[in-house]
Amino acid sequence: MSTNTLQVPLAENEPIYSYAPGTKERKALKDAIHEARSRQIEIPMYINGKEVKSGNLVDIHPPHDLSHTLGQYHKGDASHVRMAIDAALAAKEKWAKMPWRSRAAIFLKAASLLAGPYRYKMNAATMLAQSKNPFQAEIDSACEAIDFWRFNAQFMSEIYEQQPNSSEHVWNRLEQRPLEGFVFALTPFNFTSIAANLPTAPAMMGNTVVWKPSNTQIYSARLLMEIFIEAGLPDGVINLMYVSGPVAGKEIFSHPDFAGIHYTGSTEVFQSIWKEIGNNISKFKSYPRIVGETGGKDFVMVHKSADPAQVATALTRGAFEYQGQKCSAASRAYIPDNLWPEVKDILSKQLAEIKMGGVEDFSNFVNAVIDEASFDKLAGYIEKAESDKEAEVIFGGKYDKTKGYFIEPTVILTTDPGYVTMEEELFGPVLTIYVYKAGDFEETLDLLDKTSPYALTGAIFAKEREVIQLATEKLVNAAGNFYINDKPTGAVVGQQPFGGARASGTNDKAGSALNLYRWISPRTIKENFLPPADYTYPFMKEDSDNNE
Repeated sequence: MSTNTLQVPLAENEPIYSYAPGTKERKALKDAIHEARSRQIEIPMYINGKEVKSGNLVDIHPPHDLSHTLGQYHKGDASHVRMAIDAALAAKEKWAKMPWRSRAAIFLKAASLLAGPYRYKMNAATMLAQSKNPFQAEIDSACEAIDFWRFNAQFMSEIYEQQPNSSEHVWNRLEQRPLEGFVFALTPFNFTSIAANLPTAPAMMGNTVVWKPSNTQIYSARLLMEIFIEAGLPDGVINLMYVSGPVAGKEIFSHPDFAGIHYTGSTEVFQSIWKEIGNNISKFKSYPRIVGETGGKDFVMVHKSADPAQVATALTRGAFEYQGQKCSAASRAYIPDNLWPEVKDILSKQLAEIKMGGVEDFSNFVNAVIDEASFDKLAGYIEKAESDKEAEVIFGGKYDKTKGYFIEPTVILTTDPGYVTMEEELFGPVLTIYVYKAGDFEETLDLLDKTSPYALTGAIFAKEREVIQLATEKLVNAAGNFYINDKPTGAVVGQQPFGGARASGTNDKAGSALNLYRWISPRTIKENFLPPADYTYPFMKEDSDNNE
């Protein structure tokens, strides 16, 4: 039932631990890291609530320490995809009939488990296998995941509360049904919280899910699944499998019960998925929901009135936190020539102070990029910039994969606003800067808007309110999340719903009720307490004076 007679606990954002020296959380996290490094684990798939082992084992190594092995996962094949689909469909009817408050309770308990006994285990897993420093892991794999589950439970409650008006002798009701079929969740490596949200948002609304995480996020994904099981999630509601994308796609996107996809990843993959769904559209029982967030070429636009120190800090944090491997990371900046010398000087000093290395040393600001393919791609862009006449590597530019996939925070200065690294998403610690004439602010806004196909996040730095208003209006379609005098990263659930349009996705705003609406199919019910027994209407009666 979708009627609401109870209120869930009011959602509040999970407090962020500092992990400063001397704090109890610092010691607890270091202990969790030591424990995880001290043993190798075998990671099964989880289908219909059971551990499934293929026997095809694949090693997991920290991206920053390739000589160390954290464990192995069981790689699946097409038979495991079919098994997961069958399990999801078998569990669907019972799960859909479960009262919404019971579904909410499961994920609220999951939030409490993650906030309590699993917090340091989850952060340690994310740090080690995804190469995140303590703060980046804390805001992601702990706080944001917790926030998703708590706020989505509240949003679900609010959605079910919305009911239509009723006239005399009529009762109108609105039922929010889950989709007819199963939902496919395809999750990325860079945020454990996204892996926590993409399967659970549809599940919370009564859907059953087939979940494929990125291979480089499996180590923390299995811990999420352990939390779901401990929280009481019924068998078959979320089924976790480790298969290649093409293998999963072939089975899922041709299945008649495919009802939707919840996706975060590259634009190219999303577009190929959309095409495949379109080619198979006649096979499906219903039109599938296609929900995706696909990255960006996120900008920082600076006005001549901005504060240089604030701009430099926003670039350092926005471009290089988590090695620039955020969909929202600042990757292109437009700086006026009157501010550039001072911004450059401050940026130079900040980057000179940054330490790079393994996550086990908490003094490291920058760690490794996720894998060799990413490393090679980024190194190629840096090499190209070093040889191109219209580009210059002014900071960083060094890279080495002897021990791990390390790339220095790199800043490219270009004289061409259409240079390749101003347009294409790199997904790494590379920032490209274009210096424009301070008097050409409005023209540069137009240039910025037309440069890249993406429209995820962006920022404007200025002191003058008229300038801020102008930029906000001119860049209305350039970013789904727009920041004023702040870096373009760090959206908080319940505060800044996240998502962009254009080549950045369907803008269905994770962390808001807007996303949950995509996983329900409403049914309107009208009940008439006094049905008419005469087909005629009053206008059909003759006038009493017979003047017609």
